Amino acid sequence: MLRLPRTALLLLLALLPALAGAQTAYREVERRLSPEQLRETGLDALTPAQLALLNRLLREDAEREAAAAPPAATPAYASAAPARDDAGLLEGAADGPIRSRLVGTVSEWAPGTVFALENGQQWRVLKGALKLTKPMQGPQIVVVPGVSGRWFLQVDEDLPKARVQRIK
Repeated sequence: MLRLPRTALLLLLALLPALAGAQTAYREVERRLSPEQLRETGLDALTPAQLALLNRLLREDAEREAAAAPPAATPAYASAAPARDDAGLLEGAADGPIRSRLVGTVSEWAPGTVFALENGQQWRVLKGALKLTKPMQGPQIVVVPGVSGRWFLQVDEDLPKARVQRIK
């Protein structure tokens, strides 16, 4: 079995979120990092076969994430203006909040928890965990857009939001 240096594994894990949102063709790790960064992470010590495997795993993961991502809806008011370089930063920002109710009872959430909404949407928690002092039956929720296409689910304005990803 292939053993990657710990720093290489950490780098791999750090790159996965960026790759998941990538809309462009995959760029190999050795082209993303400077020689100094490769040296500092220990990636320069990988054999060509190990480096090829790392790039293949990252590429496949990025392709799986891209295939699993829901298609982006184009608002009816979208303009035909050319895309700007910072368009990804503001992705989703023009979308308004989504208001609905959760189906069932919620008492806690953590990464991986899936929330089903009355409007038929499903959202998976990516980041954030909370255990409620008292379970809530079908609470009214708001899913609000953030920067870079991030979304946050808010059960109560006095509680922390959970970072979520739409899965349906």
